[in-house]
Amino acid sequence: MPLLLRTLLFGFLSLLVLVLIIDDIAEVEEEAAKTAAHADPTSLTRLSVDVNHHHTSYNNTEKLSSNSWTFNKTLSNFIRKNILRFLDPERDISILKGTLKPGDIIHYVFDRHSTTNISENLYRLLPTVSPMKNQHYRHCAIVGNSGILLNSSCGPEIDSHDFVIRCNLAPVEDYFLDVGQRTNLVTMNPSVVQRAFMDLVSEEWRDRFLRRLQSLSGSVLWIPAFMAKGGEERVEWALRLILLHTVDVRTAFPSLRLLHAVRGYWLTNNVHIKRPTTGLLMYTMATRFCEEIHLYGFWPFPLDPQGKPVKYHYYDTLKYEYTSSSSPHTMPLEFRTLTTLHRQGALRLHTGACDAERRPQRELRSK
Repeated sequence: MPLLLRTLLFGFLSLLVLVLIIDDIAEVEEEAAKTAAHADPTSLTRLSVDVNHHHTSYNNTEKLSSNSWTFNKTLSNFIRKNILRFLDPERDISILKGTLKPGDIIHYVFDRHSTTNISENLYRLLPTVSPMKNQHYRHCAIVGNSGILLNSSCGPEIDSHDFVIRCNLAPVEDYFLDVGQRTNLVTMNPSVVQRAFMDLVSEEWRDRFLRRLQSLSGSVLWIPAFMAKGGEERVEWALRLILLHTVDVRTAFPSLRLLHAVRGYWLTNNVHIKRPTTGLLMYTMATRFCEEIHLYGFWPFPLDPQGKPVKYHYYDTLKYEYTSSSSPHTMPLEFRTLTTLHRQGALRLHTGACDAERRPQRELRSK
């Protein structure tokens, strides 16, 4: 195709996309003005402005849990529609068996010069269809791992949701009053095997790891196996245990384009993240199959709103510099973004103790 023709075609397509986005915004704002009495209609197109100018800190975030909150379905649908312009979480949640074969070479997402091969075990555990194909839930909870959950009594409220997503195989058994037990999808970065299960160096640690996997009972186990070099052995250990003991989990391995597509969506909205955290990844994907999304355990500050110390993880003593320039994540910026979306009604961000009177949420919501 001649260069001039390609240039004209690209310009036409870009103009068409811009027109479609403008039409979407106009349509959403008109509907919001009619149906979302509690929301500021102009907020639908002001996410980047609000995120950049609302500097959330642990001193003023207490208001999130005390203010009344109303779900803005119009805005939620608008966000879902625009995320679909960058990725389809139903498809990108996992590579499928028909697209790869044992021995195929994969370039790591964050280290394109390094490669790995598709092992026989990984191939056997690739799904044949997306684990989220044709799935839709009214109310979903995404549970982060911040120590803000300790003494929150949020367990029953979390478990009342139709679909519960957890991050990095965090333990629940000893903390169920605060974090709940229900799990429908859980992520497992390869580093978790080393950090939480001591690289399976002994029979005791292998048994602990196996028991945690067996407790998932049919849940989706989402393993980002191709993000960075160094975790391939740990992934393989996990896969061997799953196959050897016929563990009842539905494994998923995210597509190679997922992370860059998610980052691209947020950058387009002027949210300048480095690498999205697992929590932000899960929220972005959950918009595809969840109508109303509630976030728990998202708190990137060393102190709570009352000035009391907060553990980085509710289950261990790991220390973390939230604002370190060497960190691959920009957690405070992500949190400001989520805070803005909370105030606009697109999602619900829970940062305080849960009200016992609200625990039977599924029954209340259905009325």
